[in-house]
Amino acid sequence: MNHKSDIVRYSQLVMPQDANVVGTLFGGQMISWMDIAVSKAAHRILKKSPADSAVTRAIDATEFKEPVYVGEWVNFEAVVTKLGKTSIKVHVQAYAEGRHDDRRLACVAEFTMVAVKQQVDGLYTKCTHNQKLK
Repeated sequence: MNHKSDIVRYSQLVMPQDANVVGTLFGGQMISWMDIAVSKAAHRILKKSPADSAVTRAIDATEFKEPVYVGEWVNFEAVVTKLGKTSIKVHVQAYAEGRHDDRRLACVAEFTMVAVKQQVDGLYTKCTHNQKLK
């Protein structure tokens, strides 16, 4: 099946428990939220494929560009950029949005996901997804 990879969007509000010791968004939390956005993009591309899901294989690159503060929204945009036999490459951008300013690019990352299928014993193994980008 051929797919045109659309932009997948996901948003999170930064709460006090998401902050680091200097009061900005903890980098590990940002990466966790990016992983969710990337998983959503992989899920969409795997519809009607033999795969049951996709799991994170690698975070190939991450760059924190701007701090994000408690009370701001983080808006994620993820897009599938490349498909291998079992792999799915996804580019994700995170934009911070405050009450009084325009959105600003806060973080970018590249993820590699791997398609998996559940076996009869309940374990998941990687599988060929048979998907292509248009």
